[in-house]
Amino acid sequence: MFEPVEEELFVERIAGLDLGKAGLEACVRVPDPGRPGRRTQQIRSYATTTARLLELADWLRCEQVTVVVMESTSAYWKGVYYVLEAEGFDCRLANAREVKNVPGRAKTDKADAAWLAKVAERGMFRPSLVHPEPIRRLRDVTRYRRLLIRDRSRERQRVEKLLEDAQIKLSSVITDLFGVSGRAMLDALAAGRTDPATLADMSRGSIRGKISVVKEALTTRFFTAHHAMLLGMMLDNHDRLDTQITVLDTHIEELVAPFSRQVEQLTTIPCVGSSTAAELIAELGVDMTRFPTSKHLVSWAKFCPNTHESAGKTKPKGRGDGNPWLGATIGNTIGTLTRTQTFLGARYRRIARQRGKGKAMVAAGNSLLTAIYHLLADPAAEYRDLGPQWHDTLTNPDRRARHLAAALEAVTGQTITITDGKAHIHDTNPATT
Repeated sequence: MFEPVEEELFVERIAGLDLGKAGLEACVRVPDPGRPGRRTQQIRSYATTTARLLELADWLRCEQVTVVVMESTSAYWKGVYYVLEAEGFDCRLANAREVKNVPGRAKTDKADAAWLAKVAERGMFRPSLVHPEPIRRLRDVTRYRRLLIRDRSRERQRVEKLLEDAQIKLSSVITDLFGVSGRAMLDALAAGRTDPATLADMSRGSIRGKISVVKEALTTRFFTAHHAMLLGMMLDNHDRLDTQITVLDTHIEELVAPFSRQVEQLTTIPCVGSSTAAELIAELGVDMTRFPTSKHLVSWAKFCPNTHESAGKTKPKGRGDGNPWLGATIGNTIGTLTRTQTFLGARYRRIARQRGKGKAMVAAGNSLLTAIYHLLADPAAEYRDLGPQWHDTLTNPDRRARHLAAALEAVTGQTITITDGKAHIHDTNPATT
């Protein structure tokens, strides 16, 4: 198949892959040796097993293909991408929204592969971010650890609901059911011991000061062997998850060891511990050259509003979904910072009062990501907190005083003048008191 070349080409020898679970269609587009200015393409089908993918790699080498482009179809792209990457090809991942086929064209797997190659050879899409293998391994472990933590939290919630079903109000008098005292009582209940006095005597620390209240909360007639069996299974599952999380913590320390300098830099940010730093590195990587500026990183993470202009008018369009794993890490960090006397904490509280908590979370996350970018981009960079009063230094005190005086005048009807930093009230209606 031949066609003339009109647009400027960015890649001369390219392959586009349309992926499926069991198979793929590969379209190779190269210059036609017999007809200058024209291109020729070949389309072949391959299974997605390793042996067939190696055959695909041999064919691409024979055609001297330099770039291989594929869509991010579910998780099917990963095996193909990793095999071809290991074979030395420059693999690029395309977001399906950016390479949609135009209306009027046939929608088949072969046509999609050819369309993807045509779009990519002219540089009409932006490759998605794919981290190198060490970062990918770290990301797999940190994401699975987060999932296990969520599952452990669900088990704790199930335990509390089971106790409520049995009319045991222990969670109303003990802050942490899985603390030393609470866990001892739960283990005893799972073993079938229901005497309130015996259970309450297991209290430790400050809880011993309210043993009578704990005893009353444990007094029930509805806790049966049925509840004990379910409670024992929930506790076993909780302990299993706890053990797995501990194992993952150790493995994460090993995987993040090559990036110890970056971890040390990130932990200088308030409320960013070693686990949070590992999650940030797993999602962002350590090579900030992928993002020309910090604004590009913030935009990629969707922690800034989208720009949507039509007919000369700018319309709000939200900020998009972004990376949910990175968003959760940033959100948890900002949630902790809101209770601190730091620049980021003060920024959140200041914006939350004016525009709501949602916009404050995005604005504070924007600032946090900007700091993270500069720390990872510059090995010599250090984080220095500006302090909670930094925003006050940007405000002109005289203008602020005039603004407050005008607001007070609107409410009281009195005239207020400010001289030498002092307010003088002039009652315009002496008859009023």
